[in-house]
Amino acid sequence: MIEKTGVAPKDLFMQEFPADSDVLNDPKAIIECYKEIPCNPCETSCPFDAIHIGEDINKRPQIDFNACTGCGICVYNCPGLAISVRHLKGDKAVLKIPFEFTPRPAKDSMVNVVDRGGVVITTGKVIKVQDGKNQKQTALLHIEIDRDYIYDAITIEVPHGS
Repeated sequence: MIEKTGVAPKDLFMQEFPADSDVLNDPKAIIECYKEIPCNPCETSCPFDAIHIGEDINKRPQIDFNACTGCGICVYNCPGLAISVRHLKGDKAVLKIPFEFTPRPAKDSMVNVVDRGGVVITTGKVIKVQDGKNQKQTALLHIEIDRDYIYDAITIEVPHGS
């Protein structure tokens, strides 16, 4: 399916999440890199040695959820925008997603949150807009959503005219 539509089916993307959902009580990077390609910025940028590819940079990255702090450095450095950080906070979930459009949503603004197919599934509140130290083109948006959407939400709808 992913080869025809470019959209990962649920059984495929769920494999990238920790088996124990309690792990998401702390921020954790989720890597949705489904093809073996020559790429390793996530591994080389992680200051906690939580992402491993190995000597063959064509291998898909693997994350050690015990070592991951959810800092988001890998999100800024992924050229494919294939990494997000997620965590649960009570009845809410927080997504940290890369965003490369201007203008950027303002803190406290409401945004439409979409699934992997680009369908709006809920609204979310922007709780922080974080610029990278070295990646000036990419912001890390912290979006608060209902926890029921933690697995399906992937990004936000870009307002028309952006």
